Amino acid sequence: MRAIYGKKLMMTRMFDKAGKSIPVTVLKVAENIVTCEKTPEKDGYSAIQIGSGIKRHINKPEQGHLAKAKAKSAKLIEFRTARKYNVGDKISLDIFEIGEDVNVTGVSKGKGFMGTVRRHNFRTGPKTHGSNNYRQPGSIGDTGPQRVVKGRRMAGHMGAEKVTVKNLAIIEINREKDQLILRGAVPGPNKSGVLIWSKKELEKEEADEA
Repeated sequence: MRAIYGKKLMMTRMFDKAGKSIPVTVLKVAENIVTCEKTPEKDGYSAIQIGSGIKRHINKPEQGHLAKAKAKSAKLIEFRTARKYNVGDKISLDIFEIGEDVNVTGVSKGKGFMGTVRRHNFRTGPKTHGSNNYRQPGSIGDTGPQRVVKGRRMAGHMGAEKVTVKNLAIIEINREKDQLILRGAVPGPNKSGVLIWSKKELEKEEADEA
């Protein structure tokens, strides 16, 4: 698995050679440093922990943990990979290529407390003729269990959930500005952190290994 942590900047549009408008999302990828390595012998699985310069304030334990990798970044993300990394190695945008599809994981925008119509696309009742059931949830269960069944669709907090959008094509890689431009929408508000990852290995790396 190849992955890198970045920040969502904004959503805009670009034009292809035919003049067709393409919706794109601009991501800022800060310096990613390997801060910890998980091995099957010691931890039971292969993974790495990377630190990205997204978070500003870090506490004393985090400072001691990051000192081993000589990193000042604080946002720590762990993911499994079969690749070999050492503590202190830097991960850049070179792990991706223009035109390939990647997945993006982030936290969606929070909507606050929402009713069943907005949250679960419930139908509304009659608006006229004295109806008192326009946006009410209706029945929430029968009298058999004498309780509300777990998982019942009701009003509640909406959004602020972990969301993964798959197969977003890389339109452009700007290494001077450390920006990655993807086709389509990315979950989360602007300036929120996102993980860009792909389980597919690059063809050129497979050819080198062969």
